[in-house]
Amino acid sequence: MKLFIWGLTIALFGVEISNAQQKELVIGMEMSFPPFEMLDTSGQPAGVSVEMAKAMGKYLQRSVRFENIPFDGLIPSLKTGKIDLVISSMTVTAERSKSIDFSDPYLKMGLSILANKNSSIQSIADVDKPNTTVAVKKATTGHIYAIQHFHNAKILIFSDSPTCATEVAQGKADCMIYDQISIFENWRKYQDSTRAILQPFQTEEWAMGIRKGNDELRTQVNAFLKQFKASGGFNDLGNKYFGENKKTFEQLGIPFYF
Repeated sequence: MKLFIWGLTIALFGVEISNAQQKELVIGMEMSFPPFEMLDTSGQPAGVSVEMAKAMGKYLQRSVRFENIPFDGLIPSLKTGKIDLVISSMTVTAERSKSIDFSDPYLKMGLSILANKNSSIQSIADVDKPNTTVAVKKATTGHIYAIQHFHNAKILIFSDSPTCATEVAQGKADCMIYDQISIFENWRKYQDSTRAILQPFQTEEWAMGIRKGNDELRTQVNAFLKQFKASGGFNDLGNKYFGENKKTFEQLGIPFYF
């Protein structure tokens, strides 16, 4: 009888492990930041972060489901348990670290400037001046930087980066500050009316957001990131999504993201 109970216990324990592995991993991201987080032509999640998340699901033997959530709603959704992870080009900051945990960084990014072609702005030192208007996306590190450092310039806050870029292209704002990828892509879209100042004035690290105290998941995620980098996963994504971008950065002598 004891042998039977012990065998049953082992069997049940094995079922619990299997269920834990198969438990759905819910990932939150704002799918309006191509080529990292976006929707394809059929409305399905796509991009760098999506491919990385799917690879992580396979590594952890868990199915993956994506939730499209506005950026400023991601941390609240994580804290309330609506999602298990945030993978949304999120920068690690001291303020965010007070309410959530982060994985190891997987990408380094810099804040840079998209300036109107008629503007005299050449660097961040030229921005905080009277009669200068700066566009930023709400709740981003560009927004935080502007609040902390700009005391003379007028700050325009928008809910999305395309609107910021349009304001600059139309001359309604002198510049926008955002990550290098967005600046490069928006400059490509508005080459006739804007200038991209890609040399970063502040360097940041991106990581996955994890609910406070979920050390088991954080350990698993970090193991995946280490394996993914060693196996060339990040290099493959860089070549797939950033061919022209990588070439430009090499020409300018600016370190690439991954």
